Amino acid sequence: MEKRQVGNTNLSVDVLGLGGAPLGGNFVDIAYSDAHALIGAAKVSGIGYFDTAPWYGFGRSERVMGDALRGGDYVLSDKVGRLLLPGAVDDPGAFGMVDPLPFNVIYDYSYDGIMRAFEDNLQRLGLDRIDILLAHDIGAFTHGDANAAHFRDLAEGGYRAMDELRRGGQIKAIGLGVNENEVCLDALGIGDWDVFLLAGRYTLLEQTALDTLFPACRDKGTSIICGGPFNSGILVGRDMWNYATAPKEVVNKARALSEEADRFDIPLAAAALQFPLGDPLVSSVIPGPRNTDELDQIVEWFDVDIPVAFWAALKAKGLLRAEANVPV
Repeated sequence: MEKRQVGNTNLSVDVLGLGGAPLGGNFVDIAYSDAHALIGAAKVSGIGYFDTAPWYGFGRSERVMGDALRGGDYVLSDKVGRLLLPGAVDDPGAFGMVDPLPFNVIYDYSYDGIMRAFEDNLQRLGLDRIDILLAHDIGAFTHGDANAAHFRDLAEGGYRAMDELRRGGQIKAIGLGVNENEVCLDALGIGDWDVFLLAGRYTLLEQTALDTLFPACRDKGTSIICGGPFNSGILVGRDMWNYATAPKEVVNKARALSEEADRFDIPLAAAALQFPLGDPLVSSVIPGPRNTDELDQIVEWFDVDIPVAFWAALKAKGLLRAEANVPV
């Protein structure tokens, strides 16, 4: 599988990776054995880049990811900013989780919080290394007004911890794992970041990252990993967008994109999966299949030949930004 460089580092990742949120039971009920089999199937298909986080099932995703990767060759990104404390939450469904482990979360982006989270992650994974370390869900999208204090903790201590781990060789790249453009722009002002894992903001449905974030990242040498290429499912026929029911205008645009894909006799999901990689700033796209059947379908979509005329038609009809780079 093709690989691309992460920022200005010596690390390269597969252009198609595996997102680990569903493996923790996020919005879906998945057994350990099925999650383990899914990771194994991804490896057989040629995928060698994997992403996880403590948030996904309060440790469930990390545990199965570590078990499935241990002893093999892999590139792994994991996240910090949340610490897991003993004690189950009263209503896990309120967090979008099915059967999480018996922990609850506190946010801590300070120097000590980042260092502790990194060590905790390794323990849950049962692995001796993490390649890419991402500050998870910093930003107003998650924290609202409380983000000012969290971002100050990151700027005054958390970034220094991540940079020390990078300079010490414990990790190879650092960045953010977020759902919004603005906090990435803010982060560029406080440090030297290798990569931003950006979910939902550079997709076939939405290209807001082109306005200011992508130019700033090019100037800084920071690459992008695209999470959520299907925008929570709206681009594969579901009614979810940004982790909630899609509003009418989003449904209408998705329908218009689908009609155009039908006109060219290609699956809309194949175009959605491949589109972000048209921009050389994007290192990888990481969908999160829920089972091996979905993984097989994703691999099939990834190999679909998308005619250049399709992208041109989208631009001509105002369904795709004119300045967006497209796959060739």
